[in-house]
Amino acid sequence: MSRKPGNLPASPDILFEDDDLLVVNKPPGLLVIPDRYDPALPNLRAMMQDRYGRIFIVHRLDRGTSGIVLMAKTPEAHRSLSLQFENRSVRKRYLALVEGRMEQREGMIELPLSPSRRKQGMMEVDRKNGKEALTAWAVQEEFAGFTLLEVELLTGRQHQVRVHLKALGHPLAVDRLYGNRQAIYLSEIKRTYKRSKDHPEQPLIARETLHAKRLEFTHPQSEERMYLEAPLAKDFHVVIRALRKYGKNQVKVRGNRL
Repeated sequence: MSRKPGNLPASPDILFEDDDLLVVNKPPGLLVIPDRYDPALPNLRAMMQDRYGRIFIVHRLDRGTSGIVLMAKTPEAHRSLSLQFENRSVRKRYLALVEGRMEQREGMIELPLSPSRRKQGMMEVDRKNGKEALTAWAVQEEFAGFTLLEVELLTGRQHQVRVHLKALGHPLAVDRLYGNRQAIYLSEIKRTYKRSKDHPEQPLIARETLHAKRLEFTHPQSEERMYLEAPLAKDFHVVIRALRKYGKNQVKVRGNRL
């Protein structure tokens, strides 16, 4: 992950802005709103308010997730966009690198979710009392031990993609809360990798392998349908490139290369 001096997250790139909207590509490691326990931690809302004044957050991404975040500059735009999310007229698509190979090429996960009763801050499948949660997925590329999926959220529950993919038996390749590893290293992918005695190996990626790729919504003023995409963060691009180069038996399935 690229860092600025002082080990701060990289600044977000502006993808689109006008008098009503602000759309950014959030780098991994950056909070969207202030942390409840440490409000001084860098966060997207504070960064944008320093630049633009009052900003309204329309939806959130987890700290480790990179990608597209939609914000409003006016209360009216915020109300319009929030209603679109509530009415499910906003389309949200992600790229997710998961463990293993899928038995099918696409599918739908319909498992209700609720806050975990065992671990604070986590979510779990709760068929009795959970809220409806729908996630569609489709295979993009296959590698040895990993699969790249395109995922569409049809509802917007906390940690929905992460919990649903775990329940499917294919957790994110890196996920400290719901997965099986905290990082991916080149030595896992490249058979001929030679370890250095003097320098410990650095991970290719050490955060959730999840990227908010595309957002579709209706502009609150012009009523034009908006289609915006966020380029991959450097660490996600690096691990995919390494898998394409060294992941044996890789199979291109559909879509354009990232």
